[in-house]
Amino acid sequence: MNKSLIIGLAVGATAVTAAGAFAGYRMVAQPRSAEVVSVKALTKMTRTPRQDCHDEQVTHTKQPKDEHRLAGTAIGAVVGGLLGNRIGGGSGKVLATVAGAGAGGYAGNKIEQKMQNGNTYTTTEHRCVTAYDSRKEPAGYDVVYTLNGQEHHVHMDHDPGHEIPVKDGHIVIDSEEQHTQS
Repeated sequence: MNKSLIIGLAVGATAVTAAGAFAGYRMVAQPRSAEVVSVKALTKMTRTPRQDCHDEQVTHTKQPKDEHRLAGTAIGAVVGGLLGNRIGGGSGKVLATVAGAGAGGYAGNKIEQKMQNGNTYTTTEHRCVTAYDSRKEPAGYDVVYTLNGQEHHVHMDHDPGHEIPVKDGHIVIDSEEQHTQS
């Protein structure tokens, strides 16, 4: 066998072995996980609208037949005038009659108004309002972790526990990737 062939094979075998050992060392030296320092659960408030309906008793005032209350005013004026005429005497009789008619007309108007306002009827009406139900929902996790001596922050959709897997020098966030690596 040729001496240079043997030397070449020996050098080649040594180089391949050294390269394999270096690559193996890098694989062993790389961290396989990052240490979780803190995990903070996040929540968000959601509001869901809904219709809140109920039946309600509503009182209505009937439409008056005499909107201006002329009948009450007229009857009150006549009664007041008659009373004023009986009370007054001599030249004050006319003044008492006029004053009685004015006061009676006013009183008759107010009495009819009170009667009209008391003339009511009740109906049942279906009323609806929009109400909101509020609740807290999970919104992920803020995670602080250390990798290669440096602190980092990441938002995750699940609680990672005490460690986060590392692949090729980067954390693995996707839960599907974690399951395939396990």
